[in-house]
Amino acid sequence: MKRNEHKGSGHRQRLRDKFLERGIDAFRDDEVLELLLTMGTPRKDCKEVARAALAKFGSLAAVLAAEPAALKLVPKLGPNNIFAIHFLHGVARRYLQQRLRDKKYLRSSREVADYLTHAMCDLKREVFMAIFLDAEHAIIESRIVSEGTITSNTIYPRELIKEALQFNAAALVVAHNHPSGNLTPSVADRRLTRNLYLACALMNINLLDHLIIAGTAAPYSFADHGLMATIRDDCATLL
Repeated sequence: MKRNEHKGSGHRQRLRDKFLERGIDAFRDDEVLELLLTMGTPRKDCKEVARAALAKFGSLAAVLAAEPAALKLVPKLGPNNIFAIHFLHGVARRYLQQRLRDKKYLRSSREVADYLTHAMCDLKREVFMAIFLDAEHAIIESRIVSEGTITSNTIYPRELIKEALQFNAAALVVAHNHPSGNLTPSVADRRLTRNLYLACALMNINLLDHLIIAGTAAPYSFADHGLMATIRDDCATLL
């Protein structure tokens, strides 16, 4: 071994070469996490700690979404490793958000669902997010409108309309998460959606869908389950 080399450096270089030659699809999850952790501790063997983290949390996605306090419970997972994990998670979130801009929502609904799931699945409290669309339903921007308990008595309609007007949005898709893991919309969720639809319609803004995020499962779509059509019909006489 050369003076400037350390144990595991050859293995680490082989992982790097493997990525450059064959891409991420050639990697197992433990190899992905191992290589990521080496960026935080470049002179440390990270193979076993990567496997320990996966064993504790169950998947690569769960490791990336884990809170720092939980990650600290993994033996030999240090602060630099934890920083690397959370930094990558943040980069992935921004990438998924930015790649949606200017894309047509109806053609990119799967990508929207992927972004929302990644952005909201690990949150410990409810967050309300909006995706703003232009007249041709191309995505302008996405923003967190409010945080806290989602109810029909909150300020969300006013805040939502304010944001929509700032972006000159012609249509919206809204989403919120259920930290409990239950995808089923509550009575309050249905009431809120109806109130939002009415508020948007009065400003000539079309509320296309309301998505509920719970864990990493596919989001619940009000539109796909026929609830948006029911709301439109119910509100037709009022409008």
